[in-house]
Amino acid sequence: MGIDTERLNQIVQTFVTETPHVQGVALVTTEGLPIAATLPPALEEARTAAMAAAVITLGDNIGQTLQRGDIEHIWLEGSEGYSILTRCSSETLLMVLASAQVKQGILMLEIRRVTADILEVLT
Repeated sequence: MGIDTERLNQIVQTFVTETPHVQGVALVTTEGLPIAATLPPALEEARTAAMAAAVITLGDNIGQTLQRGDIEHIWLEGSEGYSILTRCSSETLLMVLASAQVKQGILMLEIRRVTADILEVLT
């Protein structure tokens, strides 16, 4: 039985449209392949997936070297907003793009909720 990409795309799309200040979301494999995404037009899905996987790999290496254990989230803050990488499963991660106006605590609650929804579809 394959992955229900239609349902995953629906979850991702709903998350973007219903979560204030979220500008894009991509569900990708840890190998850098896109599964489902709703991204701003200027971003290429394949390139975004590859970058997300590279960042989580680097984060895992840092976490192991610094004896911090398994990495659950990587939070990147830029002048225009945030990029949050969250591990969904051992093989998938979610990248969320949010504007600088987002309320960080609420966003993390929503990310936890949507990752649970995604995990339910994946298992």
